[in-house]
Order: sequence, then structure tokens, then C-alpha cells
Amino acid sequence: LWSLAKLILASMAAMMRPIRIAQQLGSRLHRVVPNAPRQFAVASTGQGNRFLEKIASGEPVICAEGYLFELERRGYVQIGPFVPEVSLKQPEAVRGLHMEFVRAGSDIVEAFTYYANRAKLRLIGKEDILEPLNRAALRIAKEVADETGTIMAGNICNTSSYSSSDPSTWDDVRTQFREQCEWAAEEGAELIIGETFDHFGEAQIALEEIKRVGLPPVITFALANWTDGSKKGDKMLLQDDINIIEACQRMHDGGATVVGLNCHYGPQTIMKPLTELRKATTFPLAALPVGYRCTHTHPTMQELSAKGMTYTDLDPHTCTRYDFDQFGRDCKELGVQYIGTCCGCAPHHVRAIAMAIGREPPAAANAPDLTKHFVFGTQEVLEAAGNLKGTQFSKAGHACGTAA
Repeated sequence: LWSLAKLILASMAAMMRPIRIAQQLGSRLHRVVPNAPRQFAVASTGQGNRFLEKIASGEPVICAEGYLFELERRGYVQIGPFVPEVSLKQPEAVRGLHMEFVRAGSDIVEAFTYYANRAKLRLIGKEDILEPLNRAALRIAKEVADETGTIMAGNICNTSSYSSSDPSTWDDVRTQFREQCEWAAEEGAELIIGETFDHFGEAQIALEEIKRVGLPPVITFALANWTDGSKKGDKMLLQDDINIIEACQRMHDGGATVVGLNCHYGPQTIMKPLTELRKATTFPLAALPVGYRCTHTHPTMQELSAKGMTYTDLDPHTCTRYDFDQFGRDCKELGVQYIGTCCGCAPHHVRAIAMAIGREPPAAANAPDLTKHFVFGTQEVLEAAGNLKGTQFSKAGHACGTAA
């Protein structure tokens, strides 16, 4: 009984740690941030940066993204503003999803700071929680990474501030990236992911700010069709008319460790631009599609939605685990090293990728095994267990059941 009591107390303490982090940070909402220059250690393989070592080895790296949509489905994030206040309000939910993604096979624990930038918080009138929110998310991710032996990543993303035609916006974007990158470095990130950029110019600023703090950059672009009729994504163009192959090559030449694509495109439709990228480049590529069955006529998830229902009506288009099993196999064959998930994906999609490339993550122990199902199983398995009599096995017929 005493052992059981100690186990329960330890579990309760683990659950309370992210809540205490959020409470401590919340009590310092109005703390003045020092303006003094900060010093950051430059990461290198010689200094034991595990991410750089993995990339240098050629070993596949799995990165689970998709926190925004998954936590929205669970009732913690609001579609529209998409501000991740959950890291302060319900930190246990963020910690839990980190753990689920790690169990499913993610090598990276990405801090949930997507859209946790100054412009987004200004939108909802809560700019004062910017630093506490970011630090809470970073510390939750670091704690999970330390517990599980995985790698913690900071995260910055596309802003609502950038305009390629208005240079006055560029300094604002740089300031937003700079503060988030500094917080990520201070909280122990081993890399920073800059993602979902549909403008090359904004990605360039992100790369410069990540490099400034001395951490390995991962930069991923989103090929967007949006609604202006230009269909630039289909033409492999970013919104500032830079070809995606040129954009990725310039990011690599500028010092990005990994470059590639994320978001908008599904696991089937992302393969066309990804294949062209692989043909034209030799550096480590990234691919993180959304969890929706996009088609050649509707290649992005936004194009699947009805007018006025963007993102809210995508449920019938959700990918199966088999879609991501095939995606994992396709990436392995193509030589894509950095593989993952984005909006709409869940842990079972991550598990499918991991198993497709030959991994056995903890969650693989509970991968489907229909051979043992009392209706849809196989006669041999049920008979060997003595469970064939009294079951509905004979009703399975030819329309369903295990594969032949």
C-alpha cells in the first residue's frame, strides 16, 4: 500500500509541475524585460547538440506538429484567433499531448508557441502575457523532452504582420521573431523550427534571427493557394513569387540545417512538390503535411472547406493511419530525412509514420490487430485460443474482416 501511495503522489506531482510553471510565470506578467545584450552558446556537434548529430548521421527524424488543431478539437484553442493560451490556462493538456506524440514516435518535442507572437496576442488584447505564455510552453516542452530523452525545439511561425511590399513591417516581424528566439534559447531548446512561411522574405528574417541565438534552424514553407485565384501554390511559387526550389536552396545556403514543406498540402498532394525538391537538391529535406485527404482538384486543406466554414468542416476529410503509413514509406523511398505531421494530425498518424520507416515506438504495442477480433478476426487465431465457438465470426462475410 505504501508503494502504491508513493506512486500516486509522484504522479500527482508530475501533473502539477506544468501548472506551477504557468502560475509562476503568470505572477510576473508585468516584469520589465532587461534590454542588455544576451549571450547564447552556438550549437555544434562538438558541443553535443543531439539534433545536429541525428541530421549528420542520416538517421530519419520524426517531428510531430499539429498542436493547434488537435487542441482545438479537444476544446482548448479557438478557431479564428488561434492563440495558444492553453499553455498558461490548462498546461496539463499541452503536456499530455506532448507525451502522446512522443509515445507515438516523435523525436522532437516542439514547444507550443505557434501563433504565440506579439501580433496574435495583440489581436485578442493580451499582449501582456506574451513572455509568460512563451516561457510556459517552452518549459512544458523541455520537461517532457528531459523525461523522455527526446529533443526540445523552439518554434516561430508566419506572422500576420509581414508584407513583402511594405518594408516598414519587416522590423516589426524581426522584433517578434527575436524575442521568441531569445526565450527559446534561454529555456534550453536544441533547435528552433521556423514554419508555415508562404513568403520567402519572412522566412529569411526568421532564419537570421534563429542563427543569431546560435541554434540550428529548421525552415519549412507552406505552398498556399489561398482565395485570390492566383493558385501560386500549384505553380510551386511562394506568395512573393519565389519558386519553392530556389527558396529552399537559398535557405540551405544561408545556414538552415533542414529545409522543406509543411502545412496546407495533404500526404498525397505534398508528394509532387516534394519530389521536385528532392530531384533538385541534396540537403536534408523536411515534409510535414496536414492530416486531410487533399486531392488534385483541391490540393490544399483550405480548398476543401465550404465558404464560411474554413477549417471547421474538415472532419469528413481526415486522413486514415494508412494514408500516413504510405506517406512514411514514400518519404523513406524518396530520401526525405525529416518527416512529420501538421494541422489535423493526431498521435496515431505519427505512429503510422514511425512504423512505416521501421520504428517500434511505445504506442506500437497497441497497433491494430484485427486477427483477434471476435467477428472480423481469423479463424486460425480464434480457434487456437479456444474462442471460435459462440462468436459472430461467421457473420463477417466477404465485405469486411482481415485482409486475405
